[in-house]
Amino acid sequence: MEMPSLSEILLSDAPDLGENAFGGAEDGPQDDAPEDDAPEGFCVECRDQRAQEYCEQCQEDFCEVCAGMIHRTGRRKQHVLKKVAVDAAAAAANGGEKEEEEPGSEPAAESGAEAGDDRAEDEDGASGDGGGAAGMSGALSVSFSAHSGKVETSGDGPSFAQWITERAKYIPLRLTLKERKYLRLLEAALSVSEYTDKVDVLMYGNKPKRMVAQIKELCAILSGLVLASDYKAGQALFADRQFEDNEEFYQKLFEIGRRHKIMNPDKMRNEYGKLMYLLQDAQLDEVKGMLGFSTVAPIKTVHTVLESLGATYILEDEMVVVATREIVAHGKTRSQVQLECKQKERAVEYLCKTYATADCPGEVIRQCLYSIGDNHAYLRFNRDPCDRMLGYLTTLFAPQRAESDALSLAILYGRNGARLSHSHASQFHYVRQTLTLWREILHDMFMLWYQADADLLSAKNTYRLKDTGQGLNRVQACPRVSRAAHGILHRTQKAVGQWVGSAMIHLGDRNVPNALMFIDKYNQVGGILNPIVRVLEFLEALEAARRTGRGDDDRAVVRFIESTYGGIVEAKKLILADFFRSAFDGSGADNFFDAGSCIDGRLTSAWNWCSTIEKKPFFNVFLLAGFVGFNGNPEGFN
Repeated sequence: MEMPSLSEILLSDAPDLGENAFGGAEDGPQDDAPEDDAPEGFCVECRDQRAQEYCEQCQEDFCEVCAGMIHRTGRRKQHVLKKVAVDAAAAAANGGEKEEEEPGSEPAAESGAEAGDDRAEDEDGASGDGGGAAGMSGALSVSFSAHSGKVETSGDGPSFAQWITERAKYIPLRLTLKERKYLRLLEAALSVSEYTDKVDVLMYGNKPKRMVAQIKELCAILSGLVLASDYKAGQALFADRQFEDNEEFYQKLFEIGRRHKIMNPDKMRNEYGKLMYLLQDAQLDEVKGMLGFSTVAPIKTVHTVLESLGATYILEDEMVVVATREIVAHGKTRSQVQLECKQKERAVEYLCKTYATADCPGEVIRQCLYSIGDNHAYLRFNRDPCDRMLGYLTTLFAPQRAESDALSLAILYGRNGARLSHSHASQFHYVRQTLTLWREILHDMFMLWYQADADLLSAKNTYRLKDTGQGLNRVQACPRVSRAAHGILHRTQKAVGQWVGSAMIHLGDRNVPNALMFIDKYNQVGGILNPIVRVLEFLEALEAARRTGRGDDDRAVVRFIESTYGGIVEAKKLILADFFRSAFDGSGADNFFDAGSCIDGRLTSAWNWCSTIEKKPFFNVFLLAGFVGFNGNPEGFN
């Protein structure tokens, strides 16, 4: 079955859901003015972005994101906004300066995160954004299709060259063979380290001294492993030298670990958190002074490498599209796959030979191209399942009225663990906007991870150790991630046209203590949706084989599904209807205020549905498709 494109999904007719009964101004940014006056020409809310809109009633200037969030609901929705004429010279000057911010202060949109904004009685409401589907041009102006290798553009967005150049700023560089050897040494050292146990759990003694002792112990372990693996290299590095003399070496090792984790989210599950907390402590002024050296270096990205070599113009070549596309064998003949492989290899060789210089070797160009290709592979596994689920939602379910009672998406507070009450139309739109938001977050995950890394390792952004109800956690403000996440949310709201439920993003509070937790939460989306998509594809393959009469080996399976569920298509709809109801009903939290329709609560509900999959009437279909679990290997299948 051919899935509709994201543009067709978002531009399709949506029901008029009216106003959200609980969508008051408290769901969005707070009305309190910032303590310090914003610089002239800047947004009065975030104070670090150029003002783009002026509110006649508030008599204040806002950037586009803050204006949309503050004037989304309540009385402020009726305010009149006008575009602000921006001085081109001032804007250019601002764009060329390095962004300076105070990490310790959160934007006003996050204040009151613990005030219980997520109401369970979200009665069939939708707070209109006013942007309608016309906002689609700002949502996804450029998108790369990993399946076809084509670039899809819409609206007045940037060209592919501009899009990939901007995106390359956040795509980590693929590790070389030598760096992979160092990575194994780092993983081995972190696996035996007890850093967090001795720093965050033990409460007696001088904590900064304990941090320094543990950091030096890890560096000593690394030194010993390097010496054992390569005696000459280790002797050259560590003979008659102190820790501070090898500052660059340790920075390189820790940067390799951070870069590898971004490209491979399913790796280093235990070691990465320990590494980030160690580096977080090493950035404290007192600890850094006692250590005598810095452990943090910027993450190498495709753009920074090419920029240092003066070769960013390579990304403007049209052959980059062919050289970086992912080749997917599904639905293609062997000859088609071989042809695409040859085309990709030729494109890579062409770019390497054409642009290789003494300062920019061909191997570096090849590594950058492969890194961009890795990014496309990440998007296919994590972002594309959201597109598939959006396609199933819009093609198999009517937005206004359910096909039958069994396929109704309506939920009622208190029934089957639901914390929300939605009609079929409201739940349809609620699921649609949630999947769209997840899709947008995963599309920009590398950018969010880059900002999270900066928030976690900022020397000015301190944390406090606190029992959040889920154990002892480091609670830290997330200004960069917050600004980026609210920008994605605002873009999604404009694209879908109306908003059901709360728009609260928890960051730096008891629900999401720090940026590391935020990234970890949304890295689970692919692990949740991929097994479901695989089961649905299994059913589609059975249906196709039954129609063509070629499924002799699967006849028993088909008969079982038809006798139990009424047919293959009916089984698909049953699975999807249960997922769209129970995985988006506000359940899963252990108290009232942590559940509901907030941005993070939607993912909590999906986790809760996964934990009850064994009790579902269609679990046998999952087992027949080869399912083994949501938290096993990355795809949940054998």
